[in-house]
Amino acid sequence: MDKNTATLRIAELTTELNGHNHDYYILSNPKISDFDFDQLLKELEGLETEHPDLASDNSPTKRVGGAITKDFPTIKHKYPMLSLGNTYSKEEIIDFETRVKKQLAGEIEYTVELKYDGVAISLSYEKGELMRAVTRGNGVEGDDVTVNARTIKVIPLQLKGDYPAKFEIRGEVLMKHSTFEQINEERRAAEEEVYANPRNVASGTLKMQDSSIVAKRDLDCYLYAIMGDDLNIATNYKNIVQAAKWGFKVSDPKKKFIIKCSTVDEIMEFIDYWDTERKKLPFDIDGIVIKVNSHQQQLVLGNTTKSPRWAISYKFKAEKVSTKLLDVVYQVGRTGAITPVANLQSVFLAGTTVKRASLHNADQIALLDIRINDTVFVEKGGEIIPKIVDVDVSARDMFSVPFVYATNCPDCGTELTRSGDEANHYCPNEFSCQAQILGKMEHYISRKAMDIDGLGGETLELLFKEGLISDVSHLYSLEKEQLLPLERMAEKSVDNLLKGLEASKDKPFDRLLFGLGIRFVGATVAKKLARYFTNIDNLMNASFEDLIGVDEIGDRIAESLVNYFDTPDNLDRIEFLKQKGLTFAVSEEDASKRTNLLEGKSIVVSGVFSKMSRDDIKTLIEDNGGKNTSSVSKNTSFVVAGENMGPSKLAKAEKLGIELFSEDDFLKLVSKDV
Repeated sequence: MDKNTATLRIAELTTELNGHNHDYYILSNPKISDFDFDQLLKELEGLETEHPDLASDNSPTKRVGGAITKDFPTIKHKYPMLSLGNTYSKEEIIDFETRVKKQLAGEIEYTVELKYDGVAISLSYEKGELMRAVTRGNGVEGDDVTVNARTIKVIPLQLKGDYPAKFEIRGEVLMKHSTFEQINEERRAAEEEVYANPRNVASGTLKMQDSSIVAKRDLDCYLYAIMGDDLNIATNYKNIVQAAKWGFKVSDPKKKFIIKCSTVDEIMEFIDYWDTERKKLPFDIDGIVIKVNSHQQQLVLGNTTKSPRWAISYKFKAEKVSTKLLDVVYQVGRTGAITPVANLQSVFLAGTTVKRASLHNADQIALLDIRINDTVFVEKGGEIIPKIVDVDVSARDMFSVPFVYATNCPDCGTELTRSGDEANHYCPNEFSCQAQILGKMEHYISRKAMDIDGLGGETLELLFKEGLISDVSHLYSLEKEQLLPLERMAEKSVDNLLKGLEASKDKPFDRLLFGLGIRFVGATVAKKLARYFTNIDNLMNASFEDLIGVDEIGDRIAESLVNYFDTPDNLDRIEFLKQKGLTFAVSEEDASKRTNLLEGKSIVVSGVFSKMSRDDIKTLIEDNGGKNTSSVSKNTSFVVAGENMGPSKLAKAEKLGIELFSEDDFLKLVSKDV
């Protein structure tokens, strides 16, 4: 294609793709299928490859990321990013209104809107194109994160409609609960410490060096303030409505994310409503923002050095209760990680009875100066996980003594270790610590790993206690005559156990790799490694540099793999399992089945199918590069719907306009013989 024709076609594709992105991510109303969208995107990528000088920094192809940023330049804000003063009661809001009325004549109208719990960002646009994205930083200057911001699909790269030639718009980058839970689930599987809250993960993600990882984190962004030298700004509310027309994701009046009102009682009604309803939101809010609506009145009120006088935030109070700390016990994970857990006097909190709370690590205990028999205050982090947030020192017994963290493993007595960059203490006695041995074996037989029928945690403990096993490899040497004399081991249960072990030899390579319990290697990482290296020998012989060359394999995972395969006991285990016939390679048949046809797509499978089982369909999705998800959301690419599909999933899919594929439609899409 000649350059002139390519220029026109690139412009057409860019406009069309930007429009479809807006329909999908802002309006939740896609007009074309994901497949058709991908075809348009591939055409644009091809033209940009053929004519690199025509590729724009704001091309829709930049949404997937890929750039590496070693340092984020510091940029001074043209307009300082001020912070809001906080209030916690109706009386404080009345005080705010009184101060405002003293300085303004006439009627005063307010906008009241959600206070998103995320990371503040300022976006600069010129001639409708995104030019720069800068974090709040210290309010005067922040970090240039434009490369990463371009991967956030709700941030428009090209505006539409009648927009100003040059302006800034500010808002909050945040992470949805579903994304946060998925990330933490993967960290739990790898026995990494879970993240505390979505805001911290959003903040860390925005500063990641690899923008392709940022793109996969599915960050969200709500915009709420426009500023510029030559803007016709009448009111805050009108600006929000106008920004939506330009293509920005803003607080939606239809969802009651923002309202106009004129009295404190109306403000409090909005606050009381969201203090309850916020639990239903797919993201966190930590309060409500109250602003004088008129821009002219905002100018009259002005700012202090830190905060605007025309706006204030109301912060929700986290539900907190006090109870007594009875004891601290230690859990030993399969990788040797030690987790202190508080045993509490039972207390009712946010709808459930709480008896235990995580203390995370020794640093957290020292920071709070927690002592046995203290009266402690407990909150639910993100209203889900109980955590101790404070101590009532005034109620402390005068004879209490500072808490001394364990120096030895509570299971085997081995002295604990802790490296400088580790949050946790570890038991280094990997091959003799009973808790670690049993933990590794329980992980090996778990559903996501080898899923061995007839074998559970109690049976493992019995076999260990009887001296029949001390490593997963020993399971494959068990004989019927050894098992029958054991308690609760009748002939049928023994046969089921042995059949389950035999069947596990056919489990695919990635499941076995995950089952080995290598530190930081969760199920997703195991699939990537199996797919990339195809067999265990290639993986064992891979250097550190080879490993970090694999998509999403960072330094910690690579170091863990190198250390694992440098340990003779681990090599002996693998060799023994090889001899027993377990699968340490991707089969030729599996390799031939694998495609990237569904790469980047999140798919929900629901209902009963006639030609294949639900698990078989999920396997097909993974074989073709797709991702199985359990719930329908606006990020769902499509649903494979069988008979008797779940009514709630069906209703949500219809509401979001998500395409439903029948079993035959799906099989035709992936072109598999059945």
